[in-house]
Amino acid sequence: MKALKEREKQLVDRLGELDHRLKDIETELDAHQSRDWSELAVEREEDEVLEGIGSQGLAEIEQIRAALRRIEDESYGFCVRCGESIAEERLDLLPATPFCRSCAT
Repeated sequence: MKALKEREKQLVDRLGELDHRLKDIETELDAHQSRDWSELAVEREEDEVLEGIGSQGLAEIEQIRAALRRIEDESYGFCVRCGESIAEERLDLLPATPFCRSCAT
């Protein structure tokens, strides 16, 4: 298994990326101020897409924070449902996952 510190750094780095992305989204949403009706309609469509991306980002942030808490309490790498070890390959793909493959399906 990758060193726990390496996993923690990976999660913290991703948290920083998401925080930066969410700030950019917030700035973009605040910038839309068009007075032209057709431009306003396009901006609203763009806002819906940005808000969706922002919601996904917030959900991922919560998952990462939960994974960091599991690292802190030494339960990281074990399924929160069944208690079995989570495969290294699964953690490589989804470092914040709380579930083993069996419990995730």
